[in-house]
Amino acid sequence: MDDSLIQRAYTKFDAANGQDPNQINVSGEIRPKELVFAERLTEEVRALNPDASLPLLLAARCQHICRWEIPRTSEPMGRAGYLKWRAELKKYHATKAAEILHEVGSPEEIIERVQSLNLKKNMKSDPDCQTLEDALCLVFLKYQFDALIESTGEPKMLRIVKKTWAKMSPNGHKFAAQIDYSEQAAAVLKMALD
Repeated sequence: MDDSLIQRAYTKFDAANGQDPNQINVSGEIRPKELVFAERLTEEVRALNPDASLPLLLAARCQHICRWEIPRTSEPMGRAGYLKWRAELKKYHATKAAEILHEVGSPEEIIERVQSLNLKKNMKSDPDCQTLEDALCLVFLKYQFDALIESTGEPKMLRIVKKTWAKMSPNGHKFAAQIDYSEQAAAVLKMALD
């Protein structure tokens, strides 16, 4: 049941994320941004926890499902607008994930657990939620860090790195230390964490 459910759910999640109009270049291939993100997040969760639970594997694949449908511009700029946008997104992803999981015949308790992970409930006390957060941070550090450094002033960038690091567990820190950072990213990381 687990393998079959994962395959059916991943197929539907990937089809939804494959509709992303935002495209990125991955090793010379132009691909939908959120589909690539979902694959990378799944990969990081599996690396962090090779025995990841079924709900965790499902939540990783749909954590940002159809994110482009609620653009950042839907809320005012500034911290309050950003936090409201993020809260809306979490609810949207949890709802969309539940719809798809119902379609593929997932048991209700699995759907509820995936939604709980999408909403990041009990982050510090829920090991699966913490693994998901570590994976999100690792995807950021591996694939988005350099671009953000280019577009963000140093004081703000240092705050972002400190907040990212604070969200991670010791296991997440161990994996983050193994990333092959650019010279620029390594310098920012060192400044933020020293």
